[in-house]
Amino acid sequence: MDFYQLIKTRRSVRKYESRPVEEEKLMRILNAARLAPSGKNAQAWKFIVVKDQELKEKIVKAAKGQKFLAEADCIIVCCVNEEEVYQGHGNYMTSFAVDGAIAMDHLILAAHYEGLGTCWIGAFFEDQIKEILNIPDPYRVVAMTPLGYPAGEQKDRGRKPLEEIIAFDGWKW
Repeated sequence: MDFYQLIKTRRSVRKYESRPVEEEKLMRILNAARLAPSGKNAQAWKFIVVKDQELKEKIVKAAKGQKFLAEADCIIVCCVNEEEVYQGHGNYMTSFAVDGAIAMDHLILAAHYEGLGTCWIGAFFEDQIKEILNIPDPYRVVAMTPLGYPAGEQKDRGRKPLEEIIAFDGWKW
């Protein structure tokens, strides 16, 4: 599959088979996240792979009851060290969130390439996730995704036409 086909066919998966993800695939996917660019090349991220069913159920509650999270083989939680990113620059940047998002996008595309499903999760109570997984300050939870084999076909996701979202040399809408 070429790169543009990979992007075009990726879907948010909310229904998963019960079969486990092979460790080799999991490690390739995590390595793709590791290779993402980051501001000042800080690479200030950590990824927690949650396989324990009890922990997954707790995460569901902290993620506003999104039950499909617990159906996937695992949940991957992306954390970024806010202080490490801002070191020497003050807190004027949002780089920690951007860095984590880029790494998660690498991870999500790699998962699709491997035949696995994901779903970007941004709706959660960060303080609860940090407590469940013992994540210390100054780490921030940027995003999470379930990871597993999709169950059934995924619906096509409509997208706005390019001319509706692109302008050159200034705002045109």
